[in-house]
Amino acid sequence: MSRSNVTSRALRHGLALAGVIAGTFAAASTAFAGECPADKMKANVRAKVDHKAVGVTDVTLGSIDLEKQPVNIRDRELRFRKLTIEPGGVVPWHSHDDRPALIFVQQGEIVEYASNCADPIVHKAGEIRPEVSGVSHWWKNLGKETVILYVGDIRKDPHDHNM
Repeated sequence: MSRSNVTSRALRHGLALAGVIAGTFAAASTAFAGECPADKMKANVRAKVDHKAVGVTDVTLGSIDLEKQPVNIRDRELRFRKLTIEPGGVVPWHSHDDRPALIFVQQGEIVEYASNCADPIVHKAGEIRPEVSGVSHWWKNLGKETVILYVGDIRKDPHDHNM
């Protein structure tokens, strides 16, 4: 194969990937979950609470060792999980300073109590919630329906069992 064909093929693949990523962000930008109102955002406005996990099932559906992939990120795992939170269930306080995540609310409605928001944040089915550095929080299912979340996160410590 000639050098120009290889370059052209790589360019087409790169453009196709960029299109998929752009389409994903465009679709996701309209589907992001409830957010903290701007006037309620304040650093460390909510103190850490010591609730234990209640009514939560956390199942890892798959994971990838990122050091063994072309990205070659040492000591990191891309993980995909399903969390089921029963009515009254609690996902305990945890931080995302070292574990970015995307949460997709597949079913139900759940309330987030974030360290940087004075008001509770409601998340509904069909929404996506990004969780990044600077976010510490806990969640509670205040409804009568079981909540199902799909979680993609990048974990450093394989013994970190934080929700």
